[in-house]
Amino acid sequence: MASNGPLPLAPGAVIGILGGGQLGRMAAQAAAQMGYRSHVYCPTAHEPASQVTDLCTVAAYDDWAALSVFADHVDVVTFEFENVPAATAAHLAERVAVHPSPQVLAICQNRLREKGFCRSVGVPTTQYAPVRDRESLQAALANFPLPAVLKTTELGYDGKGQTTLMPGADPAEAWAAIAGDKGELEAILEAFVDFRLEISVIVARDATGHIESFVPVENRHKNHILDKTLAPADIPDAVAAQAKAIATTIAEKIDLTGMLGIEMFVTRDDQVLVNEMAPRPHNSGHWTMDACLVSQFEQFIRAVAGLPLGAPKRHSNAVMNNLVGADANHWLELLAEPGAKLHLYGKNQARPGRKMGHVNRLLPLDVKPTSLD
Repeated sequence: MASNGPLPLAPGAVIGILGGGQLGRMAAQAAAQMGYRSHVYCPTAHEPASQVTDLCTVAAYDDWAALSVFADHVDVVTFEFENVPAATAAHLAERVAVHPSPQVLAICQNRLREKGFCRSVGVPTTQYAPVRDRESLQAALANFPLPAVLKTTELGYDGKGQTTLMPGADPAEAWAAIAGDKGELEAILEAFVDFRLEISVIVARDATGHIESFVPVENRHKNHILDKTLAPADIPDAVAAQAKAIATTIAEKIDLTGMLGIEMFVTRDDQVLVNEMAPRPHNSGHWTMDACLVSQFEQFIRAVAGLPLGAPKRHSNAVMNNLVGADANHWLELLAEPGAKLHLYGKNQARPGRKMGHVNRLLPLDVKPTSLD
């Protein structure tokens, strides 16, 4: 039985994790190293996170009775992905502390709210417009630069729920690409960014308001899925400082307790524009597991458990490669590779586009990650 005591949580406390994926798995592993137990709540059994803890509730996110029992048996609740229904987080918050808060979750799980929040606190984003049907899309395009990207406001990730509109594109075809036969759907039209590179910053804020962030990293994608992260990003110091300042502003203004992964574009004239935010550990932070004194997962647990944040200092530069689909079949070769650190997620079927694991390769601090290109 959980103590439901105040922060900071003492060793032996139970951290509730909504979601059973690999981020929950690695967070639960970090929690165990710090003396905590993790209780995973997810709709399906035998997920990666439930393989590393003996506490697991398998129930729907709208099963209010199961959620109430879950709340009674944990000391704090967090989530490992942002598509947990906001109503679920709100229901739990009436019974137990939820970090990050349901308000943070509601902002980050909707692209319109996310961009609106950024603009409201002076954080730059690309030009955007809300659309809800073919007609409003047609009207928005009358005064909108092309190319542009049309996205659903919620649930899309890894390239899902979005399509690119080039000059001369048919709005009806673009709408059908994201909405199918739905006449109405909340969506967002975003101006295409001619960026030099994509970066991200992983930032944590504790219950006292103290903030720490990892160094900005470069992210490279294949088929809309993160393929490689290079730590640190090869950007001027002033751009790195700007990216970290943006992350700090967002963490403060959103009143974060927990962690945010913030994806950004660096334009060809070194402007930094926020693309998306995730209120949890982030795929682009996996390199920290082997290259830093404190990994993003330990930092995440520290933040939600009310502990002092660790110093996010790296002892090595790093390149992280995602293992997607059949890439994971090379696990034996990777284990034999000197200097490679393999992390597999315990998924039993390697489907195309499915993240099965990742591998970190470390470099001395005076060697650029691009040397492994």
